[in-house]
Amino acid sequence: MASNDFKIGVLVSGRGTNLQAIIDAIENGQVDARIVLVLSHKQDAPALERANKHGIESLWLDPEPFAGKKEYDRAVAGELKERGVDLVCLAGYMRILDPEFIRAFQGKIINIHPSLLPAFPGLNVQQKAIDYGVKFSGCTVHFVNEEVDAGPIILQAVVPVHESDNAESLAERILIQEHLIYPRALQMIVENRLHINNRKVSTQESVPP
Repeated sequence: MASNDFKIGVLVSGRGTNLQAIIDAIENGQVDARIVLVLSHKQDAPALERANKHGIESLWLDPEPFAGKKEYDRAVAGELKERGVDLVCLAGYMRILDPEFIRAFQGKIINIHPSLLPAFPGLNVQQKAIDYGVKFSGCTVHFVNEEVDAGPIILQAVVPVHESDNAESLAERILIQEHLIYPRALQMIVENRLHINNRKVSTQESVPP
């Protein structure tokens, strides 16, 4: 697949700092792909404005008119398929995907989570790490399956937890690592270097797609 022929769709809910990290990596030549759509369920998501500033198509898809999650996710899937995306990246997307959506993009959805999975899935994970007294936390890029934060792990980065940390200070240090490993994992997928065996992800030399 030629450079920039690999098409990415990014689902967002908030600030979009991981989206920005991916955009920067693409513009710097570290990721040989292009973002063809940034989609959010929130009209005021700052991530949409980030996309606009870089000339990337952005779309607010309002969940309100849809009968439920399944119908909404079908519409999201339709927007992504219409643009021929090769990979769906979740970047702070605060909705749990419907199983039908996940099956429609089987093995083609990745997410980044601010803990060392399988520890602390779900929300408020930095506070959970502090309350639990762990000495190290971090972040995980993983494939998405039908279980929340439980898909095969691609990359992880470790961050020490200091006694003086609160949830905000720990989150800030983890976020720095998120911005490093998310584009790295993305490029590995673009290069077709990942192989999944059961739930283990191994890295191999680049294989022609």
